[in-house]
Order: sequence, then structure tokens, then C-alpha cells
Amino acid sequence: MSEHVSLPCRLPRPLAVRSCLMVMPVRPPPSAVCESLSANLLLLLLSAQTIRSCFMRCLFHTHYLRSDSHLNMPRSLQYEYFNAVLINEVDDEGNNVELGGEFILEPNDHFNNLSVNLSLSVVQVPTNMYNKDPDIVNGVYWSEALNKVFVENFERDPTLIWQYFGSAKGFFRQYPGVKWHPDEHGVIGFDCRNRKWYIQAATSPKDVVILVDVSGSMKGLRLTIARQTVSSILDTLGDDDFFNIIAYNQEVHYVEPCLNGTLVRADRANKYHFREHLDKLFAKGIGLLGDALTEAFTILGDFNSTGRGSVCSQAIMLVTDGATKMYDDVFEKYNWPERRVRIFPYLIGRESAFADNLKWMACANKGYFSQISTLADVQENVMRYLHVMSRPKVIDHEHDTVWTEAYVDSAVSAFLLILGLFFCVLMQKNQGILLGVAGTDIPLQELMKLIPKHMLGIHGYAFAITNNGYILIHPDLRPLYQEGQKKRRKPNYSSVDLSEVEWEDKDDILRNAMVNRRTGSFSMDVMKTVDKGRRLLRMHNDYFYTDIKGTPFSLGVALSRGHGKYFFRGNVSVDAGLRDLEQPDVALADEWTYCNTEEVHEHRHLTQIQAIKLFMTGKRPHLKCDRELIQEVFFDAVVTAPLRTYWTGLALNKSENSDKGVEIAFLGTRTGLSHSVLGLSLPCVLLRDFLTAEDKEGVFNADHFPLWYKRAAEQVPGTFVYSIPFSTGTHTLHCTTFQDEADFFQRKFWTACRQCSALDGKCSFSCDNDDINCYLIDNNGFILVAEDTTQVLSVYYCSQRTRGKTIMVPCDTEYPAFVSERTIRETSGSVDCEGCIRSFVIQQIPSSNLFMIVVDNKCDCSMVPDLGGTKEWACFSLKCDRLKSQKDRRKPESCHPFHPEENSIECGSATRPHSSSHQLCFL
Repeated sequence: MSEHVSLPCRLPRPLAVRSCLMVMPVRPPPSAVCESLSANLLLLLLSAQTIRSCFMRCLFHTHYLRSDSHLNMPRSLQYEYFNAVLINEVDDEGNNVELGGEFILEPNDHFNNLSVNLSLSVVQVPTNMYNKDPDIVNGVYWSEALNKVFVENFERDPTLIWQYFGSAKGFFRQYPGVKWHPDEHGVIGFDCRNRKWYIQAATSPKDVVILVDVSGSMKGLRLTIARQTVSSILDTLGDDDFFNIIAYNQEVHYVEPCLNGTLVRADRANKYHFREHLDKLFAKGIGLLGDALTEAFTILGDFNSTGRGSVCSQAIMLVTDGATKMYDDVFEKYNWPERRVRIFPYLIGRESAFADNLKWMACANKGYFSQISTLADVQENVMRYLHVMSRPKVIDHEHDTVWTEAYVDSAVSAFLLILGLFFCVLMQKNQGILLGVAGTDIPLQELMKLIPKHMLGIHGYAFAITNNGYILIHPDLRPLYQEGQKKRRKPNYSSVDLSEVEWEDKDDILRNAMVNRRTGSFSMDVMKTVDKGRRLLRMHNDYFYTDIKGTPFSLGVALSRGHGKYFFRGNVSVDAGLRDLEQPDVALADEWTYCNTEEVHEHRHLTQIQAIKLFMTGKRPHLKCDRELIQEVFFDAVVTAPLRTYWTGLALNKSENSDKGVEIAFLGTRTGLSHSVLGLSLPCVLLRDFLTAEDKEGVFNADHFPLWYKRAAEQVPGTFVYSIPFSTGTHTLHCTTFQDEADFFQRKFWTACRQCSALDGKCSFSCDNDDINCYLIDNNGFILVAEDTTQVLSVYYCSQRTRGKTIMVPCDTEYPAFVSERTIRETSGSVDCEGCIRSFVIQQIPSSNLFMIVVDNKCDCSMVPDLGGTKEWACFSLKCDRLKSQKDRRKPESCHPFHPEENSIECGSATRPHSSSHQLCFL
């Protein structure tokens, strides 16, 4: 274990010689920085990705779908394809299995050394579908033409990761080709059609009421199939959709009673909540479908009239084992003649005595009828409604571009955060039939490279949100958690609302302004946690925000007052800057982009320093580099160069007196430049990274300055920051930094505690006394030194109450965080331990972040009860309030609820009962 000491930058005296070079011009206005960053992000998103994706769409549509003949494979042709699961698999005799074959895979550093094939794509087919189904094979055959487009796209822009096509038939074509492996349970549950990106691209936003028959006839297997059907319907709903579930027999029951008469957003948390309630359904009584339909139409009408919900498509999903009549009186009252609400009946079971009534309901209300006999039939039958909902968009020839929220890709770069996907919808000519959705991925790292880190200050950061208020990028978005040796995705990481991280904005002023795509500014006091929530920083943030044109995203920049307003720049020549930058003790932050070396293949082998040299000397003028940042790096390199001489003296002094305790010293600057120590014992390779291993995990969050840098920056100038790292790995610290061995530091502390001012040097009262305990804590209350070494890095409580902490539910976790008040130098107090008074004294140690605590040890306070008593939280009301809350959101601009040319007769092979007295014209 090592002890760390950080000193806010006060450069040693030799450096003052060059201080005359420094000037302090004011930074560009923060609003200008925000708008400039927004424009740069727009250029990347649109010019780099939109052109490629639309090129793929147009080429595919124009050349390969010009006539229907291209969609049908010749019957005489025996066609096989590379199945993503079966490639390179062999049977017991060593022969390639069918649909497998030899498929060349080679490690590729762009894909984190994942073995891929850059010439071909592979095809994945859902587990519940037959690999050689004629529809599957035919679709794979005509979509093979995409291979050429995929390859050309990647050659044009090597920063691309995955490109793919998801077919309405269920198969998924992916480039580059890669082998798929089952999960730890031996299953591959992926079906592209129930992914958010597919649903959002294929259909318009919708409000959905799901009616579930729980009458007595639904007992047993039928109710089991009904539950699975409802769950599968929930899978097809996305963040722009709203829903509720109603169970009915002789009464109407809301599955979630607190949501009576309303709809909720179909985010992951809400869908999970409703799934838990499905298991509580049981069948009894008779089914009064008319009352349930009336309730569903009423909800949809009321919700739509208030402007809430999707304000686009509406549907009622009916899950039942039959209907004794057609309920045309209900439809006439609530849905005709406009037929704004589509009806999708799902007949559960093999019997079809009442099927005709359900078929008629679907056809009379622009829906689709399906019959589900077994659990295996559920998914395919549920998916059919998507084809109906997509008809208007297809007939309108609308190739809407859809951006989804960020998601984690575990296959590339060890959990790479990917920007929501960009897709185009493909259609079969003149038939209104959805063929599928095509798209590509954009790594958020590419966006992060555009953020001018050096212009935002130590605590400044950029962030972006979606039209629903969900975080796209933010320092406090941490999508993974550790489970044993593995990292796993947090369940709701893709739907974290901005209000959950900028929680001091109680009225959602910042959030709502960004959701509504406004441009402006906002300020508030904030408390930011660092070191994984263990430490707290108080600051005042100024926020500047604007929209990213042509996308559903809004961008914000947060600047902490006192940082980032000024910057240093001097008249440093290129030769002088390069001379000091290329010294062996100098390194640049690997995670910062001084020059873009990824865009051109021949530049990828270059280090940042090599690229800077080629650019600044004019040998590679076409390299994309940040000239302003490089000038500031040159200035830092020149001004801090005398440290080599200064630290060499320290090293020589250490060799003469080995009891100094200093093992590492180095300096870091706000441009990402660091100086390592020359001549000290530990290998310099430990100092090559500006960010630590833990910091690198969050690099996509724009948390661009490490913990040690931030803590030192908040300390009073000229004072030291002491800390013991929580991790076991070596930790590097800021500005002029020293790393002491912990045992040496503790020995120094106990020696100092025993020294007294008496003439004979003897102490009448010291930490050796059995009546007191002595502790050394830091400014966040963590114990650095204690007689009981097991207490080190625990939080010191004067009352010693660390158990039985109440945690708020359902989603909020409360934990203690402490920060010292700098103006208080000394204080004292006492704790009542059941009649025994325990006294303590706390005194600040000058020029540091440390405090000495002396505690009276006469009382045993380990059994002191919680002074606050037992608290009972109103868990139900908290859950209900959260479910009901409807935060502002900006509705997608595209909406295609109906089209007059829809062929509504294609509604599940419907027949019209002769008993109907109404003549219907199906449109």
C-alpha cells in the first residue's frame, strides 16, 4: 500500500526564469465553445455517417430492388450462406457442417483484436427459426449484394465498426463477418426485429393498450401463453411509445393499480415493472370484452387529447381465447369512421369457434388477426403487427433516419460505448411491404475526440441528451458494474435521465430546455462526487446548451467557476517546443487527441508526439491537428523543462539520505503533458499514462482529468493533498507529486505524536496513553492512520455507528459523504454513550488536507442505538409517483399513422360475418 501526496502547482524557483513568457488572454465565450462543438459534432454525424448510410440505401434500392425478380431466388439454385453460429464448425468426422464452411477470420486491431473477415458478412438466424426456411434463404440470397457496399463503406471510412441489415423475415446480416458464440447458458436470444433500433426505424411512435382476458376459460396453458404474448408485445415497444395493460373478466383490472386511466412511457424500467405483475394474473369468472374495449378507447382518447403520449399511432392489443360477438357498437361509438385506433387480436389456443369475430374486428379497424396455439408460436405472431404499423411509412416512401440512445458493445474494445444507431427503412416496390432496416454504428469515442478538453477547465465537461431526456454522454453515465471477474451492463444504463445526474436542478430547468432544443445558459451550485462516489466536491457550474441540428440530440457544456476562464500561451518556437517535448521524461495523455491519426491508415502507427512533429514541421500538412492545443503543449513543455535539473538534485539528495520516503515525483499540466522523475528507484513506465486504469474505464464519459488532478486543484494553493488509494494498483498523483510508502508515513506520524515541547522531552499526555485513541483522517473523513490498521480507509464516525444504515428505495441509494470546512481549524465535542460522555478534539494539520482526531477512550460506544430511530419508508408511494411522473420530452418529427392506399383487407385472412348489419369499405 502506498501513500500519495499531491501539491497544487507552485513551480520550483528555477522555473520562474521563464515565467515572463506567460500571457493570459480570456477564453472564447463558453456559448461559442458550445455552438462550435455542436457544429463539429453535426459534421461528424451527418457528413461521415448519413452520407454512407444513405449511399447504402440508395445503391441497394436503385440497383438491387429495381424489379421484383431480384427478390426471388431461382428455384433450381441450391444456395448456401455463411451462418454466423455455424462457420468453421465441423462434425464428428471433421467435415464442415452445413451452412458453416471454412470462413477466414483474422485478428484486427481496429476491432480490439477480434477475429473478423473484412471481405464478407455473416448471417444470424434466430434460434426459434429454421436456418433453411425458404423465406430466409431467399432473403439472404438477394441481400448478399450488400457485401460490396459494406466493404466500400469501410474502405471509405476505416473508423466504422459494424454495418448491418435486419430483415423483416428475421435474419440479420452483419459486416465484418464474425463468429457468434452462445452465452453462458448456451443460448443466442438475439432477434433483430425486437431490438429498439429496428422498431423505431420500422414504425412510428405509438400509444398501446394491451387487453388480457383473465376469465375462467383462460386457465392453465392458455394463461401461460397469454403472459408470454404480452411480454413479447412489450419487447416491441420503444422509448417513444406509451402503454398500459388491462386485465378483464367481469371487471376491468389495471395490472398496475396506481396507473389507473393513464399510459406510461415504454422504457426498460417500466416494462420490467409490468412484467413482474404479469405473474400475479389468475383466471376466474366470465369475460366482458365490451367494458374492456370501452376503457381502452377512453384512455387512448383522453391521453391523446391532452397532447401527452406519442400523438401519432394508436393500437389496442387484444389477448383472448375468443369473443362471442363483434362489439361493432363499441367501435361505431369510439373508432368509426376515422378508425384511428388499430385493433390487433391474438387468439390463444387451438380452438377457433370464435375466431371469425376476432378476425372481423381486425379487418374493420385496420389491424391484423393472429392465432397462437403454443409458446413457440408467440414471437413470430406478435411480430406481424409491426408489418401493419409500418405500411404508412413504406407507402409514403419515407426513409426516415433514426438515432437511438447509446448502448454498450461488448464485442469490440472491451465494452465500447456506441452512439445510437442510424438506420434507413427499405421497401418492396409498390407493395407497401417492409423488407428490413439497414444501419451502421458510430463509436462515441469518435465524438469524444471532438471535445476541446483543454478549453473546459479541470472540472468542465461536455454532455449530450436525446429527445427523451436520456443521457447520450455524461461523466456520470457509468453503464457497467463489476460482478466478480466480469463487467456487466447495468439493466437501465441506456435510459438514464439527465435529471438523475444533474439532480440539483430540482425544477428540471436545464433538462427541459435541452429537450425542447433551446439555446441558452443556466447556473447552479452543485455537489459532484468523485472516486466512485466516495468523495465530494462543492462547486458552482455554469451550463451552456444548444441543439445539434438534424438530429434528436442536444449538447451541453458545463464549466465550473474558477476554472477554464483563462489559459496560458507564450511565444514558444516550434524548435524549442519540440526539443523539450521529445525528452524521454515527457509524455502526452494517450486519451487526448492532439492529431487525428485514425482517419488515414498510414497515420495509425504514429504516436501523438510523432504526429505533432510531422504536422508542425510541415512534413504532413494534411494531418488533422489542433494547432492551438499544440501551441499550449509547447509552452508547457518549455516552461516546465527546468524540472529535470530540479528533480535530479532531489534524486541525488535521496541517494545520500535514503530515509526520505519519496519514491515517485512527477508533474502534470492541463494540456495533458506530464513529466516523469529521472533518477528515482521506481521504473518510469508507471508514469507514462496521464489517466489511471480506473480513469480509462470512463474515458468515453468525457471525465478527462483524473481524480488526483481534480483534488489537488481544489486544495488551497501551496498546500499538500495526502491520500491512500482504494485500489491495490500503483496510483499516480498531481502536479508536483510524491508517493510515500504507507508504513514510512505512519511511522513519521506516530513519532510526531510522541514529541512534546517540555524541556525534558517527556510527554505527560500522548497518543501512547491508553485513555485516548488517535486518528489521522483526510478532508473526506477517511482514516489514513490508526492504531488498528484494519480501520484504514474506513470512514471515521464520532458516534461509531456504521451499521444498520437505512437505504432509500426503490431506486435511490443514500450513502454518507463528508467534506471539511476549510475555515474551521479546530473543534471539539462529545457523544453520549448511554450516560457515558465520550469527548473528542479535531484539529487541522497546517498546509495539508489532514485532520488529527483525539478521542476519549473511557466509554464503549459500539452499542449506541441509531439516534434517528427506526424509519419506515413509504415504498409504494415512491414507486407509484415515479411511474406516474411524465417528464418533458420532444416528440419525433416523423409520424405516419395511416395512409389512404393501405390494403386493410390483408388483416389475417379475415372473413366478414354475414350477421353484421354494417357495410364496411376497407381502405
